[in-house]
Amino acid sequence: MAGFEQSDTSSKVIDLIAGELNVNKQEIRQESTFNDMGADSLDMVEIIMKLEEQFGIEISDDQAERLKTVKDVVTYVQTHRTK
Repeated sequence: MAGFEQSDTSSKVIDLIAGELNVNKQEIRQESTFNDMGADSLDMVEIIMKLEEQFGIEISDDQAERLKTVKDVVTYVQTHRTK
């Protein structure tokens, strides 16, 4: 499996979240929570689906519930991504 740069993963995750939540990506921090950014459960489903598609991963419902901050997502994606 190819190694992926954490900065690349972080940048792509932030771009995806910013686009989905219509938030300025410069305002998104690693410690930003999805609640802080106004995400509801439907937004989270959309974000999870797009993360799975973009990075070639599967995120279980249990795992998705544990993804509270941008850093949580970046760490999970970085560990599991295949593309």
